Formats: sequence, structure tokens, C-alpha cells
Amino acid sequence: MREILSDYIKQTELPDIDCIIIGVNCEKTLERCIRSIFSGSYPELKTHIIYSDGGSTDRSVAIAQSFIQVNVIKLNPEYPTPGLGRNAGWKAGCSPYVQFLDSDTILDPEWLNTAIHAMKNPTVGAVRGYRKELHPERSFFNWIGDLEWNAKPGECDSFGGDVLIRRTALEATGGYDEELVGGEDPELSWRIHRKGWKILMLDALMTSHDLAMLKTSQYFKRSFRSGYGFAAIQNRVSKSRSNFWKADLRRIMLKGAGFFIFLVAGIILLILQQSYILFTGSVLSIIAGTTMLLSPRLFRIEKFMRENNLNRTEAKKYAWHCSLVVIPQLVGILRFYFGKLFNKPLKNKRSTLKTGLSTPGT
Repeated sequence: MREILSDYIKQTELPDIDCIIIGVNCEKTLERCIRSIFSGSYPELKTHIIYSDGGSTDRSVAIAQSFIQVNVIKLNPEYPTPGLGRNAGWKAGCSPYVQFLDSDTILDPEWLNTAIHAMKNPTVGAVRGYRKELHPERSFFNWIGDLEWNAKPGECDSFGGDVLIRRTALEATGGYDEELVGGEDPELSWRIHRKGWKILMLDALMTSHDLAMLKTSQYFKRSFRSGYGFAAIQNRVSKSRSNFWKADLRRIMLKGAGFFIFLVAGIILLILQQSYILFTGSVLSIIAGTTMLLSPRLFRIEKFMRENNLNRTEAKKYAWHCSLVVIPQLVGILRFYFGKLFNKPLKNKRSTLKTGLSTPGT
């Protein structure tokens, strides 16, 4: 009896948490995400689930409404963004802590307890944990995502879509940028840091995720958007003379633009072919561009093996990804500056937004 009473007292002392799920056309993944919160070890009476829908045309809203414990917010923006959905969600709640989730994730049963324990430190504004892919074996792209979601435990610069944030940090910063179509999470991370809070990466599983990236076109689109995000965020933070993501942006532009400049120059010289010197120059130009694109990543196989616990074959695959991904990222960067010049920023279309499954029926 005493043990039962002790457990009850401990549970009542735990703080309330608002769990915000965002989604657009996510009927294939939403129910699984909601049930993962209910099946966790954190007291059900202390968790408040809010589903913020960005204008779905499938059964997403109906699925969320089938759970009487879920508060459903139906947004109908012409151009939905993650920030718009997340802000609507956390502002509808009142708990001192807010756990954000994408609809294609599964919350680990122990995560909320782990995260709240870390939040006992009043200097911590947000905590994140490991996100693992459910099906890294289904595609090369899923496997890459599984490698790149996570950081080393300890203080970190930013978080992704899954994170637990102190409400006072959200209120102090105003929450997410509602215009960004990519990079809204790191951008908010930057502002939380500026307000004096720390962001922690915990050595614990936070969510399982199904990237469901099975096609090269999906990979190109995601990489394109990451490049767009690099440029958009650096454009915002540069006004405060911050170096946040500045090195990443410069690296992509230098390697990507350098490759294309040398490649085009080489092709032009090759077409001319009026002398042996021009032919030699064209070959050297193409080699220089290719070297600029592939180095140094393609020559750091041992480093990737050691840091990511990969075998040689896996490390080579990852090196190729790191080298070639700058091409679609550069296209995304150019799209941002084109949009800025002509006042035509990139916008999401609801008809193109949906979540899927790597393995149908799971």
C-alpha cells in the first residue's frame, strides 16, 4: 500500500506536458504516433495531446478526432509550414513543457521521463534525444537519414522536429518562424540560445521515425530544401552578425559553384578543341572541378569509419553522399536568392505534402 501511495505521489509531482503533433495528409502514420504517447510510462493524466493539422484532404483529422483525449486544431492555410502548425499547437496548451513531434514518428516509452529529469536544470531550454530510422535497410536514403539525425550527447547547437522545449523559452522567443519551409527548427534553436538557454542532446532514444525515402527524386527534393534552409536562416541571422550556419553555406556554395564553373569551362574548351593546349586545359578544368566537389569527403573513409562505426563499404557510400549532396543543396541556395531578388519565396503546396511508409501496412 505504501509503495502504491509513494508512486501516486511521485506521479502527481510530475509536471504536465503538452504533446504537439503536426501533420498534413498523414493518415498512414498519425494513429501510430498518437498511440505511442498513450503507451509511454509518463502518467496519462499529465500528458495532453494536441494535433495541429495543416489542411489535410485525407482522413488525418478524422483519425485524430477518434481519440477523445486529443485536442484537434484544424488549420486551413493556403501555404502550410511546420512553424505555423507548431505555433498553433503550443499556444493552444498551457503546460510548462512542450514535446513537439512529427506525425511520422513514434515516441519512445521512457523519453518524457528522461527529458523532464534533464529539465530540472533551469538553464536548459530544450532537450533532444536520438531519433532512429525504423527501416534503414529499405533504401540508401533511409540509411543516410539514420546516420545524420543525431549528434553527440551534451550541449548542442540545434534540434530537429522532435524536441521537448520549456514553455517559457517558447514565450520568450515567440516560437517558430511561420514563413520558413525548411530550417525552422535550427532557426528557433539559434534564438533560444540567444536568450541564454542551453540545448542538450541526451544519451537516450527519443523517437523512431519512418523517413520513407525510397526514390532519388525524394532525396533530391529534401536536399534541395536543406540548401534553401541554409540560405534562408543565414540570411536571417546575418543581420545580427551571427556565424550560425555561415560556414556550411560557404562550403556548399564554394564546392558546388566551383564544380559547375570548372565543368562548364572544361566543356567549352572541349568543344573548341582548336589546339592541344585547349584540349589539355579542358581536361584539367574538368578534373579540377571534380576534385573540388569530391574532396575532402571522398578521401576521409577512415574518419567516417571511426566516427560513425561503419565498415569500409558503408563509409565509402556515406562519403559519396557527403560529396554529391552539395549539388541539390546549391540549387536550393540559388532558389532562395532568386526568390529574394524577385520576391517569390518558396512555398509549400498542400497537395504535395503527405507522409508515407517504407513498408506498407506497418
